[in-house]
Amino acid sequence: MKLNPNMSTRLLPTLFGFVAVFATVSSALSQSPYQSSSDFAKYAMKLRESALLKIEPQVFIPTTGRSVVFGRYPWKMNIVTTVFWVGESAAGNNPVPNFKSSWDASWESNYGGFDNPNPAARRNYIPVAFIPRQNPFYFALPYNDVTHGNTKPEAYQVIPWFKDTFERPGKSVCQNRWIAIRGHNGKVCYAQWADCGPFRTDHWEYVFGKETPKWNINGGAGLDVSPAVRDYLGFGTKDVTDWKFVEARDVPPGPWSRYGDNNDFVINARKSTERMAKESDDAPRVITR
Repeated sequence: MKLNPNMSTRLLPTLFGFVAVFATVSSALSQSPYQSSSDFAKYAMKLRESALLKIEPQVFIPTTGRSVVFGRYPWKMNIVTTVFWVGESAAGNNPVPNFKSSWDASWESNYGGFDNPNPAARRNYIPVAFIPRQNPFYFALPYNDVTHGNTKPEAYQVIPWFKDTFERPGKSVCQNRWIAIRGHNGKVCYAQWADCGPFRTDHWEYVFGKETPKWNINGGAGLDVSPAVRDYLGFGTKDVTDWKFVEARDVPPGPWSRYGDNNDFVINARKSTERMAKESDDAPRVITR
């Protein structure tokens, strides 16, 4: 078949274009560390992504100390907050020693020792002398749902999670519950309920209701926090904070999730490890000769 001169003229640029593309691909293949066309395609995609990373802004989202706290419970605002610790002796504005708690007669022993509040004797939110066997991020509120081994009558009505967690009379449904604590700088810490106070154990109208803390010799303090909480939020012996109850599932990982037999994070991690070990034991064995 004889080609039309006009057609051949139109085809020539196209042919030259194919040749140029082939030469470019061949050159790129020869310069890249990849030998096949499929590998080269992956190589080219990586180059493209690398170029995009250079021009697109990078956004980093903080995962700890965040100010957004999930859950249905309201904030208690502007609460005078003081510091207490496991093993604290009775003195001055602390009339009751903290060798035991409202729920644990051997608190100091079960915790692992004296939770020294001296910053020089602490590192990474725990005492340097030992690793706590309970969560070092703990707090106290002025209500106890148990008295003389029995559950208080009002507990059934005033504690929001009572029906979901009640096991038997005399067993607290408040012990080890989580709260979020927000400092004056907006930083948020999480801790578990370990004792009752300051000064009172009956003020459910404040803890679960809308009242404010009763006046006391610590300036109307309505929340006691551990040295770990103090250090994380960055205040001294007294400050003003906001706090709210949170469910364990809404607590993000942080320094409060590392230690303690009573810590939901530690408990769940152990369960996961035990489950994996059991699955591994139950798996069929392959015997090779």
